[in-house]
Amino acid sequence: MKHILVTGSTDGIGKLLALRLAKEEHFVAIHGRSEAKLNTTISEIKTESNNENVVGFLADFSDLYDVKKMAVEVSEKMPKIDVLVNNAGIFNSKIDNTPSGIDIRLVVNYLAPYQFTNAILPLLKKAEAPRIVNLSSAAQTPVSLAALEGQASLGVNEAYAQSKLALTMWSFDLAEKEPNILIVAVNPGSLLNTKMAHEAYGQHWSPAEKGVDILYDLAMTNKAKTASYFDNDKGGYGQAHSNAYDHVKIEELVGITNTILVNK
Repeated sequence: MKHILVTGSTDGIGKLLALRLAKEEHFVAIHGRSEAKLNTTISEIKTESNNENVVGFLADFSDLYDVKKMAVEVSEKMPKIDVLVNNAGIFNSKIDNTPSGIDIRLVVNYLAPYQFTNAILPLLKKAEAPRIVNLSSAAQTPVSLAALEGQASLGVNEAYAQSKLALTMWSFDLAEKEPNILIVAVNPGSLLNTKMAHEAYGQHWSPAEKGVDILYDLAMTNKAKTASYFDNDKGGYGQAHSNAYDHVKIEELVGITNTILVNK
C-alpha cells in the first residue's frame, strides 16, 4: 500500500485518478477548496472503492496562508508520502488577481504547489522511492518575473502558459536538488473532457481517461523518468520550452519565488 496525495481532486482527472488508486487499496489523500464537495468526494470514493483509507484536506490554493496550513495538517496526518500529484490548477476565474496583486493562475498553478511541495519534502523523504508528478501543459511561455511579483498584469492565456512553464522549470530544478525523489512534469493532454476545458473553451478533444491513464502510469509505474517532460499529446517524452533548460533563468525564477514566499 502506498500513501498518495492528489491535489485538486474533487473533480476532473484528479478525482478519477484518486478513485483508481483507492480501488487498488492505496491510502489516498484528496484535496479541494470546497468543504461540501470535499466531503462528498471522500464519501463517493470510499463507497465506490470499498476502501476506508481515504482522507481529505481543505485549502484554497489561491491563498498561500491556506496552503501553508494544509502542509502542516498533512504532516500531522500522513506518516509519509510515496507519491505527490500536483494536479490542482485554474484557468478561468471570477477574479484575475489575488489580494497580493499576483495573477491567480500564477498563484494556484505555480506558487501554491511550489510552497506546498517544499513544505512536505520531509514526508516524501520518508518513502522508499518517492516521486512527484507535476501537471504542466502544452501551453508554455516565458515567465514575467514582474507579473510573478504582482507588478504587471497578464491576459488569461498568457498567465496560464507562464504558470505552466514556471512549474516545469521548477520541476527540473527540484529534480536536480533532490536526486532521491523522482520528479516528472507532464502535459496530460490538451482539451481533455474536464470542467476546466469546457469552462475555458466550451469543447474537448479527448476523453478525460487519456489524462488519468498517463497520470497513473507516471505515478505508479516505471514509465516515469526524473527531470523530464512527458507530452501526452505526442504520447511520449518531449522537449518543454527552451527556458526549462536554461539554468540562469531557472535560478532567477527560483530566487524570486523564494523571496515572494518568504514575504507571504
